Amino acid sequence: MTLRVLLCDDHPLFLDGIAAALSAAEDIEVVAAAATGEEGIRLAGELRPDLVVMDLGLPDMSGLDAIRRLPGVPVLVLSMSEDDPTVLAALKAGARGYLAKLAGRSEILHAVRTVAAGGAVFSGGVADRLMAFLTRPAGPVAPCAFPELTGREREVLELLARGHDNHRIARSLFLSEKTVRNHVSHIFTKLSVRDRAEAVARARNARLGETPGQKQGQGQGQDQGRNPGQE
Repeated sequence: MTLRVLLCDDHPLFLDGIAAALSAAEDIEVVAAAATGEEGIRLAGELRPDLVVMDLGLPDMSGLDAIRRLPGVPVLVLSMSEDDPTVLAALKAGARGYLAKLAGRSEILHAVRTVAAGGAVFSGGVADRLMAFLTRPAGPVAPCAFPELTGREREVLELLARGHDNHRIARSLFLSEKTVRNHVSHIFTKLSVRDRAEAVARARNARLGETPGQKQGQGQGQDQGRNPGQE
């Protein structure tokens, strides 16, 4: 049986790459690609694919809202964001799988087949973070960090917290450096911070930018005064 897959992502280069990777498999057909949430919802209703591969940072709405509005189609999330609140929000919205965008082709193919068949798949980093979150001592549920930011701005802030400069962020998100600078400026305004160092400090205090296996709190007090590149 051929799996019919709908892609929903506003990064043209990423869309081309993931479409080529999936179409090369004999058992997978990419039936359409959408660049906005509304387009993805419409195409999912018209084409009834077996699976939707969804980015969370869409230009017209949050990918989480798009997932909630899909007509009962299994969803695999491919995102740059791997923080606990985002992963949990995606699962609550109805996603059956969650991979980092840096996942390899074989991992993505396995995830597509598994989620389409009714299973659940998480990349190693996401699974580690999810397990750590679920096994923490009970306490107040932390709200989603920085709800005032758009999905794309959260992705940029996540990479800022990892110490990436504008050039590296642009390459990671398939954006122009000018677009990244605009996102950084919007982040400064919405978070009421003066510079990158303050934005990074806020992000790390909210546990954005942590890599799998980092000890809780490790690095939060380090490099907060660094200014890795200018806006």
